[in-house]
Amino acid sequence: MKRNYYMVGLVFITFFVISFITNILGALNPEIQQSFHLSYGMVAFLPFSFFIAYGVMSIPAGMFIELYGEKTAMIISFGVAFVGAALISLFASYTICLLSLFLLGIGMAMLQVVINPLLRISGGEEHFAFYSVMAQLLFGLASYVSPIVYTGVEAGLRSAPANDNFFIAGLRKVTNMQYSWTSQYWIFFIVILAMILVVAFSRFPKVELKEDEKAGTLTTYRQLIKNPVVILFFLGIFSYVGVEQGVSYWISEFLHQYHGKDTLTDGATAVSRFWGLMTAGCALSLILLKLFDSRKLLIVFAVVTMIVLAIALYGPANYALVAFPAIGFTIALMFSVIFSLALNSLSSHHGSFSGILCTGIIGGAAVPLLIGWLADYIGLRAGMLFIYIFLAYILSIGFWAKPLVNNKTIRD
Repeated sequence: MKRNYYMVGLVFITFFVISFITNILGALNPEIQQSFHLSYGMVAFLPFSFFIAYGVMSIPAGMFIELYGEKTAMIISFGVAFVGAALISLFASYTICLLSLFLLGIGMAMLQVVINPLLRISGGEEHFAFYSVMAQLLFGLASYVSPIVYTGVEAGLRSAPANDNFFIAGLRKVTNMQYSWTSQYWIFFIVILAMILVVAFSRFPKVELKEDEKAGTLTTYRQLIKNPVVILFFLGIFSYVGVEQGVSYWISEFLHQYHGKDTLTDGATAVSRFWGLMTAGCALSLILLKLFDSRKLLIVFAVVTMIVLAIALYGPANYALVAFPAIGFTIALMFSVIFSLALNSLSSHHGSFSGILCTGIIGGAAVPLLIGWLADYIGLRAGMLFIYIFLAYILSIGFWAKPLVNNKTIRD
């Protein structure tokens, strides 16, 4: 099939938008906490509301797409996210935030299920691996950019109105300045509306799902859930996303509480660098996976992450400012390695297995919540030690994983 560069570009933009929206919560966390006078446990329900949507929607989304097609699914996905962004922009309150983030999570979860098969068809199967890596790099770039945009907009809104440019002046008119951080959701509102219009007027190719990309029947899911390998790798994805969000969500507040750093500048910058270094780590992993067994890499980087996390939690301020972002680099290859080891450990039902693995993204809901709950009783630093349990599990995967096919290296 001839490559459809327009559709490849649309998928790339969608990856960027998903990440731009998803990974801003770590930078916003301290501001939302102060706005509504929340305990750590209460503020931790925010990422819980977002990521629990992946647990709810990952499998049903695959079934929906098979019934109604990719274009309809994307419009509905963006539509649900549009409602979420509108609610939080217009009616900011703690309860509305929880509802809005859940709706945004549903939209992003559905999009994640749509775009990978669409990228394979549009870019050509022989180029799918290359385009997938490009998409992940754009995903990381968006996570890096999002906190920077937030910092710039907040600085503009907090300055004198006489200094406003056209964009800041417009945001000032619609943003409730008591909750100026909601300006970020006005930006999401505009971006999502633009995406709905673009998708609506785009011509989509016919996507024929491979057998191992199809959602599968309920019977298939029941069979898979009884397989210990499936459960073990589900816990692997759960652990990875828990570590990723457990660190990134609490960076800004940790630096503020223990080192007196400003959340808008130092905190947001540290979160941005976390995602930026993760992007760099993804690029490096492409080389490393051609040189070394993926299981050995998983072991090495899990141990290194444990060391860097200890420095971040117990080192002085200048160490923490470097170590927290560095964790983004050290965990960068973990998701792809765990996911590939999982799929390579079963000979069939890869589509259904992928749905179960994507449901493991609820680790991003559970771990920040558990850290917040612990922080209310024993302090944030002690609460973040909980992350070591999940890092230990990720480390163990490198020892017990027995894939049917190992990653090919230049030595093979």
